[in-house]
Amino acid sequence: MELPKRKPTRLKGYNYSQDGYYFIIICTNKRKNLFSNIVGQGLAPAENKLYPFGKIAEQELQDLEKRYQEVKIDKYVIMPNHIHAIVVIKSKTAGASPCPTLSDLVCTFKSITTHKCRLLNTDVKIWQTSFHDHIIRDETDYMKIWNYIDTNPQKWDEDCFYIE
Repeated sequence: MELPKRKPTRLKGYNYSQDGYYFIIICTNKRKNLFSNIVGQGLAPAENKLYPFGKIAEQELQDLEKRYQEVKIDKYVIMPNHIHAIVVIKSKTAGASPCPTLSDLVCTFKSITTHKCRLLNTDVKIWQTSFHDHIIRDETDYMKIWNYIDTNPQKWDEDCFYIE
């Protein structure tokens, strides 16, 4: 039986290791709520209470900046079953090692997070295959995404990834 071919999700011909701002969304396997619970939606500000897996994911996301000097996590939110982040890549002007691609960063993040989560529960599959990315092209685009990340917990029950 021949499996269906996966459609390419990256912009053809674009160098994802070049300087730039990128918006990424990484989902859990089968969109299971593994990372957090959002409480108090509505009039009160929503509170995003991270589960142990969510705390691991948050720490590993922050640690990407320590692993890669060229990378900054500008803004992020850990949702119950996905993560939104603005990733900034500033390539080095000198040095022997090449700048990592966006896929390299996500692969490292997923791998280390999976390893640490499996120390807590060996039976769970954490991640959905691949991830969504968007190249942020200008300040208007950046501010729209920043606001989306900032308000995402308050609008969780309206989110396309929402699963009760």
